[in-house]
Amino acid sequence: MPQSRIIIFSCDALVGEDIEYLLKKPRFAELYARCASTESMRTIYPTVTYPCHTSMITGCYPEHHGVVNNMEFRPGQLKNIPWNWFADAVKCPDIFTAAKAKGLTTASVFWPVTACHPHIDYNIPEYWPQGEGDTQFDCFARAGTSRELWDRVVEPNIGGVTIRKHPETDQFIIDCCRDIIKLYKPHILALHTGDVDAYRHASGLFNEQVTRGVEDTERWLFDLIEATKEAGVFEETNFFLISDHGQLDVVRSIKPNVILADHGLIDANADGSLADWRAYCHSTGLSAQIKLRDPNDRDTWQKVYELLRHMCDEGIYGISRVYTREEARAEEHLDGDFAFVIETDGYTSFSEDWNRPLIKQNTNSDYRFGKATHGHHPDRGPQPVFLGFGPDIREGVRIGRRSTVDEAPTYAKILGLDYPHADGRAMDEILK
Repeated sequence: MPQSRIIIFSCDALVGEDIEYLLKKPRFAELYARCASTESMRTIYPTVTYPCHTSMITGCYPEHHGVVNNMEFRPGQLKNIPWNWFADAVKCPDIFTAAKAKGLTTASVFWPVTACHPHIDYNIPEYWPQGEGDTQFDCFARAGTSRELWDRVVEPNIGGVTIRKHPETDQFIIDCCRDIIKLYKPHILALHTGDVDAYRHASGLFNEQVTRGVEDTERWLFDLIEATKEAGVFEETNFFLISDHGQLDVVRSIKPNVILADHGLIDANADGSLADWRAYCHSTGLSAQIKLRDPNDRDTWQKVYELLRHMCDEGIYGISRVYTREEARAEEHLDGDFAFVIETDGYTSFSEDWNRPLIKQNTNSDYRFGKATHGHHPDRGPQPVFLGFGPDIREGVRIGRRSTVDEAPTYAKILGLDYPHADGRAMDEILK
């Protein structure tokens, strides 16, 4: 009996309403009838791409895997902040590590937080050139893409693609995946496209541009299916179409660091640059993590807590809830080197700027400040999806709402992997 294979296709910010739209298309409706699916998936907090994808591929909550923000913490830096690209940011094993331990072949294309992953055989991580003069070859080599993979897959497909421009980048991802499937036949392949997410940031939750992205996703799914047929592995391959989070339409961005500065917790130089800080807002879009320079300073902790509570109670600062670190861990399995988490009112995002004015109009210069964004509590708004079909999956099964930490244990069970560390559990109801 052949070893089962898995392809995990994560379309960033795809939601249940998008699946409802695709069901109007005969080809997708026919496929969906063969799928197992959930009512919806409850993602993790904060609902941002890198923490979400790390939970999806490890089966663990942020309190255990340690990735709690897309971006590194760089107080005083408002542009070109490094993201958590590299796999050494993850503090627990993932499905790639478990698959390699069993001797299976692994591949990943643009899956977040996988750069230089030691257990991915064929790796094209989500990473991009870091400034003028940084070539695409140097960029991918630095992130762990082998010379063989560059020569055989990346270079033939990248052409004039500007990474992070959509849908060109997403088509590049799919083309690379098709070649990897045909050349290497990996037992597990995980890929991540970002066009639907980018379109929602740029134009809002539901509109013609987003619909075109959703239609592209359907086409790309069938392209992957066709690639497995050409490679002769379709009959043993299980396909999953999943997503990481939804989004909310937003109308403004507020700068909590301005208020912290007003109360003597942030100091600026004469030119407006950051001089010093005792408390600082690290944004995740529709939520933010408030850090203290000295976590053991209880006087500052109390001052900041009372200030945040006041801002929440006032109802004008965009804050609907203030979590202490202990509350965030107890309620949402979110833990890190922060003292507090603030949650949006549903239409306000948070900026890290400490200079007035307090409120800025949203632009699409940063994913946190578009017409729609995320980072909000996982029970708000449209919800992410999970569909699966293949030889190990029961056809037409519909189950209730599950957690995204249940995804990796499900893949592990299909592949016959030992996976004891996960917080989630396998979705046995969808498996044969």
